[in-house]
Amino acid sequence: MSLIFVAVGLVFAAVLCLTIFIVNVVVGDKLVLKDRLQQMEIKMTRRNKLGFNEELQEDFSVRILKPISGKLSSVIQRYTPVKQMSFIEQRLDYAGRPFDWTANDYLSVQYLTTMGAAIIAYLVAWLMDAGTLNGIIALLAGAIGGYLLFELIITNKISIRQKDIARELPDALDMLTISVEAGLGFDAAMQKVSQKAKGPIAEEFSKTLHEMRIGKTRREALRDLSKRTEVLDMSRFVESLVQADQLGVSLGNVLRNQSDQMRVLRRQRVQEQAMKAPIKMLFPIMIFIMPTIFIIILGPAIINLSKAL
Repeated sequence: MSLIFVAVGLVFAAVLCLTIFIVNVVVGDKLVLKDRLQQMEIKMTRRNKLGFNEELQEDFSVRILKPISGKLSSVIQRYTPVKQMSFIEQRLDYAGRPFDWTANDYLSVQYLTTMGAAIIAYLVAWLMDAGTLNGIIALLAGAIGGYLLFELIITNKISIRQKDIARELPDALDMLTISVEAGLGFDAAMQKVSQKAKGPIAEEFSKTLHEMRIGKTRREALRDLSKRTEVLDMSRFVESLVQADQLGVSLGNVLRNQSDQMRVLRRQRVQEQAMKAPIKMLFPIMIFIMPTIFIIILGPAIINLSKAL
């Protein structure tokens, strides 16, 4: 009997082992795959919740305005001519890339400003009960005013930046000349100027050095510098450097001559502005000061004359 029990036990153990083996072979891979999918789903759910919470913590401009601006930019890019986009990119280079705008960003902000000014003008006319026709006129005037105001702001920024570059260029050339004559190479001297100087000159020199590092030749980078600024003095300086590089002339002598010329030009501009000052002051004097003087001088005489009569 004991042998029968042992044989039955061995058969049962063999069948159990065979069953476990068959289950592992047939179903085991599916179970492992299912378990991995469940773990991945749990991780993705947690990640989505964290991303959702982070998105809710962002600013209004990031959550709402940025997607709207992105969609508007795609529409603008689709329907705006290529020449106009390149012209706007050029104007943004002149202005120093405010807020790191691209042409799409520029047009988006400009159109939003135009629509906002038009809506505000129409609401003011509606609150004043100006009527339908006057409301439409106010809407058109607000749109035109918003568009022109944005253009005026960018144009003014370009003008201010170009004047700053023309005013700071002689000092930057002096520093560049001293660095080159002290033994530094031209690239190292530009790096020194970009570190020590402030304002648009330092920014433009840094961009030029970055372009040379990524593979542009010195001539190409300098000509791009001239195109980005559109300043006459900078164009003259760049052309002198390019010619000196082509002819093999010493950069130290060229830089010193350019520095002297830039200082003379800056002095002449200041003298020109000083000579224009009396003419510019004439109209405010005639409008605001002369009537006051006439009132002070002739007022008592007119009062006495009226009493005598």
